[in-house]
Amino acid sequence: MHRVVDLKVLYFGTPVVLISTRNPDGSANLAPMSSAWWLGDQCMLGMGTSSQTTRNLLRERECVLNLPSSALVGAVDRLALLTGSQEMTPHRIEKGYRYEPDKFGAADLTAVPSDVVGAVRVAECPIQLECELIDARPFDEGNHATAHTVRVVRAHVEEELIVAGTDHVDSLGWDPLIMKFCEFFGGGDQLQPSRLAKAWRIPQAMPAR
Repeated sequence: MHRVVDLKVLYFGTPVVLISTRNPDGSANLAPMSSAWWLGDQCMLGMGTSSQTTRNLLRERECVLNLPSSALVGAVDRLALLTGSQEMTPHRIEKGYRYEPDKFGAADLTAVPSDVVGAVRVAECPIQLECELIDARPFDEGNHATAHTVRVVRAHVEEELIVAGTDHVDSLGWDPLIMKFCEFFGGGDQLQPSRLAKAWRIPQAMPAR
């Protein structure tokens, strides 16, 4: 049986990405997101138009897509309600966001230089993709979200995740951090409560007895 439902959230399960960009003063910004879709050597990123990441991307035309494993859930959750923009919109205030200029310090993560782009990489992430922006356009009529298309120009992968003798990631060894309906999952299991889910008032089903 199926029931017609006016779904409030459509995050059925996508990998978490930590996007690092460069601020106007040269400092690093780091933002978690899960609206990413890959095809070939390109990736489409859906982000709020007013976000600091969007502003940095449009100005610098580059970023790094850092892919955390499920073991980094704590660090990602610490970033969930932080913003790199001092302009606090009513939406951010209502959700409980606060301005944080040092995202790496707040998440206890390490910034390391990239090879090709100016944005830094996250040392703790097993996969780091240096990217260039090739297109950006409004995603909705109100221009609340922007669809950014980036191209991967250099990929860094932990050696133990590479299939020996190839340029392929070991799909069995790679355990990405997944966001499903604003909750964190890894290996099919929920990892810990999410600050984002609480801020968005995402209901939880009662566990079966």
